[in-house]
Amino acid sequence: MNYINLALLLFITSLSVSFAQEKPFSQLDPTPYDPKTDANIDMYISSWMESMPRHSHGSLIERDILTKGDPLNPKSRGAVMSYFNRFCHATLDARNQTSPTRLADEQEIFYFLSGRGIIKARDKTGEIFKGVAVLIPMGIEFTLTNTSDEPLTMFLINEPVPKGFIPNKDILLKDMNKVPYTSSNAHWAMNFKDVFSKGTGTSAISCILIVDFLPMTIGQPHSHGNGFQEIWTTIEGDTSFLLGKQLRKQPPGTCYMIPPDGKTPHANINVSDKPVTLFHFRRNAPEF
Repeated sequence: MNYINLALLLFITSLSVSFAQEKPFSQLDPTPYDPKTDANIDMYISSWMESMPRHSHGSLIERDILTKGDPLNPKSRGAVMSYFNRFCHATLDARNQTSPTRLADEQEIFYFLSGRGIIKARDKTGEIFKGVAVLIPMGIEFTLTNTSDEPLTMFLINEPVPKGFIPNKDILLKDMNKVPYTSSNAHWAMNFKDVFSKGTGTSAISCILIVDFLPMTIGQPHSHGNGFQEIWTTIEGDTSFLLGKQLRKQPPGTCYMIPPDGKTPHANINVSDKPVTLFHFRRNAPEF
């Protein structure tokens, strides 16, 4: 056997070992659904429309979507996040303004769903409207103002800041209407735009994406292990999802997190004749 054939044999052998060690996404649990052993997926599904309102930032009205809790054994519905403080829907009423707010040991990300307004922080002022995302670093005072006669609505993620973290020196504003897609057909059918990530100033969040699914498409079913927390919320469209061995409808404002048990697959499904848009954020594992 010459050196070329020997090298080729070693290369093929290494690929075989690598593939054997990797668990392909197609390897799904073939056993029938059993509520005694499978995850109770409804504990991981929530909508802000089912939550009681409360005030924050002076005049902002928040309704919880997901809150902190045990991701492997949630004690109440939606209390499944261990790496993020809260994920909620928020509303600022017409012609209203928040109190000046300075975050300590935490950061906030806003993604605006409707209405118009402005955000002010230090000497910076930015326009906010549907499709705009804003990252508010720890330690910077800011206000939100609704400049229209309609409610200003948004998703809000509050993330903790670990000791030693160096926050951005200013707010970061991004108009996602002008951002091109950065990937197409990921996991079969995901077309997404990057919003924010650790490279642009998040602390606990690995990345935030706006994801579109074309008509009659489905994402590749796969699961995630302990430490990985992935969250999906519908912005627009008539969509459904697979979680574990069951299907659920996902109207706008409805959210789910994948149980991080390594055996509960998920897949987003669009069986309508129009595109659907989802808001996605996650914490990869391991990272710390």
